[in-house]
Amino acid sequence: MEQAKGRIPKIWSSLVGWLDERFPVTETWEYHLSKYYAPKNHNFWYLMGWLATFVLVNQLLTGIWLTMSYIPSGEGAFASVEYIMRDVEFGWLLRYLHSTGASAFFIIVYLHMFRGLMYGSYRKPRELLWLIGMAIYLVLMAEGFFGYLLPWGNMSYWGAQVIVSLFGAIPFVGPDLMEWIRGDFLMSEITLNRFFALHVVALPLLLVALVFVHFVALHHVGSTAPDGVDIKKHKDASGKPLDGIPFWPYSVTHDVHATVVFLFIFCAVVFFAPEMGGYFLEKPNFEMANPLKTPEHIAPVWYYTPFYAMLRAATYPLFGVPAKFWGLVVMAAAIVIPALLPWLDRSPVASMRCKGLASKSMLGVFVLSFLVLGYLGITPPSPWATALAQLCTVLYFAYFMLMPWYTQVEKTTPPPERIAPR
Repeated sequence: MEQAKGRIPKIWSSLVGWLDERFPVTETWEYHLSKYYAPKNHNFWYLMGWLATFVLVNQLLTGIWLTMSYIPSGEGAFASVEYIMRDVEFGWLLRYLHSTGASAFFIIVYLHMFRGLMYGSYRKPRELLWLIGMAIYLVLMAEGFFGYLLPWGNMSYWGAQVIVSLFGAIPFVGPDLMEWIRGDFLMSEITLNRFFALHVVALPLLLVALVFVHFVALHHVGSTAPDGVDIKKHKDASGKPLDGIPFWPYSVTHDVHATVVFLFIFCAVVFFAPEMGGYFLEKPNFEMANPLKTPEHIAPVWYYTPFYAMLRAATYPLFGVPAKFWGLVVMAAAIVIPALLPWLDRSPVASMRCKGLASKSMLGVFVLSFLVLGYLGITPPSPWATALAQLCTVLYFAYFMLMPWYTQVEKTTPPPERIAPR
């Protein structure tokens, strides 16, 4: 028995050695896990990156299973979703895991981006890491939009019709561009097939590639500490950061605990409130797409509503160009402008813990305006809602446009040299 036990490590080391000669297994493990160090005072906000990866895996796996029973045609799309819900064994669970996972994905990504704003995760030398993250966000938004049409429900149909029609407001090329996106003169089966191909094949491949590159870039420059301490600055005789802990097993254990808590909340929504009162799955989407029946109030799914509210806030034509085009410009600018943060932030410190009252106040106003815009995006248009959306849109952009000024004039405190022991 003892001889058998002794042979197992030898066989294992021989196997690992054989693999290392042909593929960098040990080197990869050490670089990205056992010898990658994270700040020892990481907190709740550091869980979002792992949870986003976990939900991405859920979306990929459930999406693959759903496509096995889904028919991307005008006649079969809605019926196949009903078939999945009613006749496929555990099909209802797969569908709810996927639809709830889409909302969970955006909640986690928004929290992950907020963590970047708080701790200056976009500052040197992490500019490229931030830009890759923004690319992931843009692809994720496109992925969600293309998938939104696939159930071929009435809200999906009309929501996609409204968004695609926005491109028609672009001068000169608008009508042709709109027709090119749809592949037809109207939203039709051709559009459904195009969106299906992009949602199932093209964008998931791009998303997975970007996530991989994001991890590689993160492990090259390292994570930011909550209080701005550079954990690579102080090392022991063996070169290990004194203010860091190995990602394996300490950070991984932390992530596993968070995953269990997340699954309790996620499964509670899946089993007891998958529609979330019409915010995750809108009531008109339980009706088949009907080009002759417009829903009472057309609005995109909740994670697009802040930008939809900004779109509707543009009500004045300029330079002879209709307001619809300027709304499209405002919406696109609102999505892209966070990519400029590495060059807008002129503060001598990175973390919000060390920044002054101006940065903290502006971040608070920014978050509040984003939440209000999200609410306004799901409400029917009205004069007061439009005026409030215009105010919140100004506040949203003010956070970015005024950043070079208020980050320079405010008083800051220097970050600590070391992470304080707990």
